[in-house]
Amino acid sequence: MFRTKRSVLVRRLWRSRAPGGKEEEVAAGESGAPVAEAEARAPACGGGCGCCPGKAGCGGRASAGAEAELKALIHAVLKRLKERQLEELLHAVESRGGVRTPCLLLPAKADSRLGQHWYPLPMLLCKVFRWPDLRHCSEVKRLCCCESYSKAHPELVCCNPHHLSRLCELESPPPPYSRYSMDFLKPSDCPDSVPSSTETGRTNCLASGRLSDSQVLQEPGDWSHWCVVAYWEEKTRVGRLYSVQEPSLDIFYDLPQGNGFCLGQLNSENKSQLVQKVRGKIGYGIQLTREVDGVWVYNRSSYPIFIKSATLDNPKSRMLLVHKLFPGFSIKAFDYEKAYSLQRPNDHEFMQQPWTGFTFQISFVKGWGQCYTRQFISSCPCWLEVILNN
Repeated sequence: MFRTKRSVLVRRLWRSRAPGGKEEEVAAGESGAPVAEAEARAPACGGGCGCCPGKAGCGGRASAGAEAELKALIHAVLKRLKERQLEELLHAVESRGGVRTPCLLLPAKADSRLGQHWYPLPMLLCKVFRWPDLRHCSEVKRLCCCESYSKAHPELVCCNPHHLSRLCELESPPPPYSRYSMDFLKPSDCPDSVPSSTETGRTNCLASGRLSDSQVLQEPGDWSHWCVVAYWEEKTRVGRLYSVQEPSLDIFYDLPQGNGFCLGQLNSENKSQLVQKVRGKIGYGIQLTREVDGVWVYNRSSYPIFIKSATLDNPKSRMLLVHKLFPGFSIKAFDYEKAYSLQRPNDHEFMQQPWTGFTFQISFVKGWGQCYTRQFISSCPCWLEVILNN
């Protein structure tokens, strides 16, 4: 019996669903098989509430009837799509978001019932193709590339699962890996000081070849760029500073399709096996986005990243946490409103000091701090320093 192209696309999409659902997790646990792949593709933000990668939705074995119900529902939804929409959805799913795909615009009110619950279509497709443990639409955040981000079509909603990210809420904080004194937020007497955590987390003066690219680091108030990015391998900066003018920037090592800061094109003389191994794991990397409320980081890679930022913690605290961000998750790495309180605008002496902006640091794959042999980020194989233009 001949199959139509539409039915073939629907079958391929069903076979491409995300692992790590209830029935697959329990089966893997009973058979002793590793669940690393499920954890990598269906992570959760670890924290004080006890959720951890791949286990947030873990429960008893799903019945054959429940799986059959899900399959019938997904097939019914997919068969309503046009052939071109099916091809674009399959492209997005199989590339795991590595290729830019258009929005999948469907009626906004077309909810679907699964068991005892009603799910909006975007959430249903995210559960099937990305995060089986997803429970509420408030757990996801739209990427700025999505048409539904700006609500360009109020009657339609984008259902492309790779136009959303999993939201990492600080109310359920990721596991801390180290704490750093917030004294580095106080400007020093150095006339060209820039907050950095290169070695000790304290303010350092600009050294020759460090951040002296005068054409990039301009006077405060020059809005030709909103941030610059420096890429480091251990204690050595690789390449020039990358000036960011567009609202969104992809930073990657190997991306099938995309524009941005390609780390793979930089000339690195570091021959360390660990550096080369981590460099190869950067993959799709991260996406930096400047939004109204702050700067967001979306982890597009297949491995965790680690972030340290002054605004990720309580402004009254004198200690900073290093936060772990799992693949597929987003976090507001820099909060503008909190930054104003950290600058203490009512402190006259503070305002008289030179100030060139805030920074935050991102390490790929490897963390640093008290739980690691790497005490400082400068010991991490591959990391970024993001210097914001205030």
